[in-house]
Amino acid sequence: MIKLIISSVDDIFCHKRRWPARLAKKIIMKAKSDVLAASRQKKISAPAPKSKGRHPTVRMPQAERRAQILTKAYEFFSEYGLTAQTRALADACGVSQRLLYSVFPNKAALLSAVYETEIAGPFKAGWVVQLKDRSKPVEQRLTEFYHEYYDCILTRRWLRLFLYASLSEVTMAPAYIAGIVSHLLEMIVDEAAREAGLRSPEDPALTQEIGWILHGAVSHLAIRRHIYHDATPLDAKNVVTLQVKSFLAGLGAILPAA
Repeated sequence: MIKLIISSVDDIFCHKRRWPARLAKKIIMKAKSDVLAASRQKKISAPAPKSKGRHPTVRMPQAERRAQILTKAYEFFSEYGLTAQTRALADACGVSQRLLYSVFPNKAALLSAVYETEIAGPFKAGWVVQLKDRSKPVEQRLTEFYHEYYDCILTRRWLRLFLYASLSEVTMAPAYIAGIVSHLLEMIVDEAAREAGLRSPEDPALTQEIGWILHGAVSHLAIRRHIYHDATPLDAKNVVTLQVKSFLAGLGAILPAA
């Protein structure tokens, strides 16, 4: 636009030669100066571009903020691993890193809360009651339990976070196994052995290893489906049912008669 105006001034005063050269030159210089000044003024008065940074933090109660950060942290760490930076997590939550650390004093406290809420939290206390309900055959109890366990616990996000925790050598995975799974396996073997007229091992470590035969099979099925993306057309619940039957059928070859 500036060049167009200046070109027009040149044409009027020089090309057509209606004015003396010195006067024409002076008028042209004045016109150019006015045009450039107007252009600079327009730039100064133009509104500043909007920032593309994080949106202003929305105020919310402390408990609600904590729950929001935990939910996002579960998603974030399951995708990027436990070594991911909390600064990136804060950006994902739409808060400053300072605000994040006002809710959780350090990363270890945040990971501990994620464990309690998202790893151990989904385990239902009612499952223990169901597994000990001897009014039902043990095969039915185990099948119903592992169908629910597969759907509620062994999800893609849960497995990714659990595996990342194992690789990061934090206490999340060992704590879950020691605090929940080990007792679960002993109970499963005791209930299955009792119904079959067999005697459970006196060594808890051996009892747990026998329980892992079933629990490990179900867990690895979920890993194959969610992590390895195994595209087998078989329904997961049908496979779990087969695994329960196989486990119960093989107990007689491992345990002595009661």
